[in-house]
Amino acid sequence: MSSRIQYVRDGIALLVTLVLLVVLSTLMFTLSIRMSAQRHRDRYIIDYQAARYACDSAVKYALATLDDINTPRLVERPNEPDFSDLFMLNEEQYRELLAEWTAQDEDILSAESRRNAEREVSSPNSADSAPNDVNGFNDINDANYVSGFSDSNDSNSLTVRGPYGPLWPFVTEPVEFEVGSAKVRIEIEDENAKYPIGWVIMDEREVRREVTAGFETFCEWMEVNDVQIDSLKEQLKQISKIKPFKLDFKAISRIEKQLVKTPTTSRSRRTGRSRVRPAQPRTVRKTISAAEQIAKQSADFAKLCHSSLIDTEALARPTIISESRKESALKYMGMWASRRVNINTAPRHVLEAAFTFGGDADKIAEEIIQRRRITPFTNIEDLRQELFRYSDSIRKCEKYITTVSRVFTIKVTAVSGVAKASAIIGITKDGKKILRIAVISS
Repeated sequence: MSSRIQYVRDGIALLVTLVLLVVLSTLMFTLSIRMSAQRHRDRYIIDYQAARYACDSAVKYALATLDDINTPRLVERPNEPDFSDLFMLNEEQYRELLAEWTAQDEDILSAESRRNAEREVSSPNSADSAPNDVNGFNDINDANYVSGFSDSNDSNSLTVRGPYGPLWPFVTEPVEFEVGSAKVRIEIEDENAKYPIGWVIMDEREVRREVTAGFETFCEWMEVNDVQIDSLKEQLKQISKIKPFKLDFKAISRIEKQLVKTPTTSRSRRTGRSRVRPAQPRTVRKTISAAEQIAKQSADFAKLCHSSLIDTEALARPTIISESRKESALKYMGMWASRRVNINTAPRHVLEAAFTFGGDADKIAEEIIQRRRITPFTNIEDLRQELFRYSDSIRKCEKYITTVSRVFTIKVTAVSGVAKASAIIGITKDGKKILRIAVISS
């Protein structure tokens, strides 16, 4: 009997011990999870502070050196594929295009090499002659030279140059450097090469049909469905109620009432005491220039278009993702109140949307793409002369197009560990005069 009681006591003790062990292990596991989470939070805070500091420093550097930004120089690409239609090519089609152009360039180089060899045989003093330059190519005998858009004849290493040389829409090659533990990347993009989203809410009713047609053309090219188009139109309609988008500006004068800064004093004839008269309002005529109005609209729309009023997640949905390209509708939308499209730097679907205002949009876009690869357009008159048969359509589109970009964005991204900080600086450039539109941080 006593042995049974002892077994029961031992069993109870063992059960209690097991329960205590389970409770203690659970507590230890929970405590370790909390400590690990706290370490991760502390690590993230440290990383984010480093990334934020690096981003802010890079922004200050970019703003301090804005005057050093030269006018972007367009490059000629006579024997290269154009960047215009890359947005609609999948990776297989993109590689086939590069392979095709690589083979074509090899044929050009082989033929030119044969001609050079014949010249050397027929002209023994050819070494003293001028450097060879055929069709704008320099150093054509270099076997590694391929059409100016790569230094290798391997199609897997090729990239299609943009209007300024780097990939579209970059104006210059992105700059990368380190600030402490953070890696910083600075990119400059041409906003006039994108579809101005402000066109959708222009206050000009006479072109409402053309605006709708151009916007729908752009969206169809970018595979934006009808539901997303209607949703975006509704969001932009709400923005237009806050501030309508204007295309044309003229200097305006208005009368404002201002208080005199210093009150006047007068002496009473009866008492001989001085008394102070309160400041009196006076009317002042103030002139607001067109440039000031444009800058104000750009700043306002930059804030509105980057606010929660527009759902950019659907527009940022990737249509093509590869090692060299990431395509989405948002990539081709100008969200900084740019008013004109640069015909030298805009891709096909943006060009077609711009020339919808005048008609023959697809034909004019094709003509522009073929011509600008050889020589970029210098001005709109140059465009009219080259495309004389479309002069009437071009005339209707003059206020929507340009040949020189004025609006640019400087994107700064800093990454430290798992933390990331970024900022976008919008600027307008008119000659040597640079005006900051806004700085948006995230």
